[in-house]
Amino acid sequence: MAQGRRSAMSLVGLVVVVFGVLELSMATTYTVGDSQGWTFYVANWPDGKTFKAGDVLVFKYDPALHNVVQVNGAGFTTCVIPEHSKTYQTGLDHILLQSGGNFFVSGVSGDCQKGMLIEIYTVDE
Repeated sequence: MAQGRRSAMSLVGLVVVVFGVLELSMATTYTVGDSQGWTFYVANWPDGKTFKAGDVLVFKYDPALHNVVQVNGAGFTTCVIPEHSKTYQTGLDHILLQSGGNFFVSGVSGDCQKGMLIEIYTVDE
């Protein structure tokens, strides 16, 4: 009897893993700004795209000139970076979208004000 229970639990575990892998493989990867990359005036780049939680944004840029900071809605609106905001600076950053609003700015002085910012809202499936 114990052997049967272990087999059933192993099967359930395998099914959970398979569905997790399938869900991850269905995520879409987007390069922010397309061929231009993460640069000025990309605020409209998300227009017409449908994003889901788990999709990946790739930010391509020159790390000597820019960075990517994940901010909250207020930081996005005001171009003021809140304390403890996550900063990326590799020039090839991969960021997983979370459910709801996702806000990104360049934290380099003046970049956000010049349009180096995007806001992305995910849709529920």
